Amino acid sequence: MNELLLIVLAYLIGSIPTSVWVSKRFFDIDIRDYGSGNAGATNTYRVLGPKWGTLVMAADMLKGIIAVKLALLLPEYADNEVNLQNLQTGLGLAAVIGHIFPIWAEFRGGKGVATLFGLVLGISPWTALSCVGIFMLVLYLTRFVSLSSILASIAFPIFILVIFNVDNPAYRIFAIAVALMVLLTHQKNIGRLLRGNESKVPILKNRDRRRQRRQNTASGRH
Repeated sequence: MNELLLIVLAYLIGSIPTSVWVSKRFFDIDIRDYGSGNAGATNTYRVLGPKWGTLVMAADMLKGIIAVKLALLLPEYADNEVNLQNLQTGLGLAAVIGHIFPIWAEFRGGKGVATLFGLVLGISPWTALSCVGIFMLVLYLTRFVSLSSILASIAFPIFILVIFNVDNPAYRIFAIAVALMVLLTHQKNIGRLLRGNESKVPILKNRDRRRQRRQNTASGRH
């Protein structure tokens, strides 16, 4: 019964629609009516800019971290690392489901990547930081948040199964499921990436302008 109550609480925490509340409170719009129509950090970056996108991403990650830490309210799990990790995973997934289907926002939420990352950060921080490295490198090179999220999620089971070799079977299955879930929820983004019309986030624009000027200058010399 205690576990069920925590799962419900984790879902309610995950249901906090950060981007929707921010867009309505500070811009008098519903973020879901603009851009990709998604209530997540990526669309917030596109529509409201990097400052608000970063704020939403941090808040959505925090939802996953808090949900995982709810397991500490049940001290009987403290002596069994595998059971604790499994409970934390369940609570984190409840928060992710809440983010995707938020009760506070007509069940129209985001894709859950930031909250999912918060889940992983709360359980296995070194794995999470490794995935962040992949995410930031791809974002720096491409400015596609969607591509960065996809490649970081694919790297996640590789880190769990191969590099860190986590021996919890349930967590290994979870890592594979995460990669499949992110691929599934990003089908439209993958289509846009293949067609070449995926939107880039408004960061590193000066770098791209300098690169374009150098290319134009080099072309003018030939």
